[in-house]
Amino acid sequence: MEWKLFATVFASVFIAEMADKTQLVTMLFAADREVSKLTVFFAAAGALVATSAIGVAAGTLLSQYIDVRVMSLLAGSAFIIIGVWTLWSGWLSA
Repeated sequence: MEWKLFATVFASVFIAEMADKTQLVTMLFAADREVSKLTVFFAAAGALVATSAIGVAAGTLLSQYIDVRVMSLLAGSAFIIIGVWTLWSGWLSA
């Protein structure tokens, strides 16, 4: 196991997932007194594992056709565009 890579990926995903829609929805389900907290935990954890598996498979497949530097540039550009769009649409609705 590559522990440095493990720590980098873990920290990146952990920070990215904190206080996002996924965590908020999970908190909403867990707040219901009638539901099993263990069921909510395993369902949310399973969903995150499944989406991570799709991400790994997609990254592996795309890297066969697209250079990693190009993929990084595209991903970074997409984050910037989404951020600008979010700021712009928030400014317009204010």
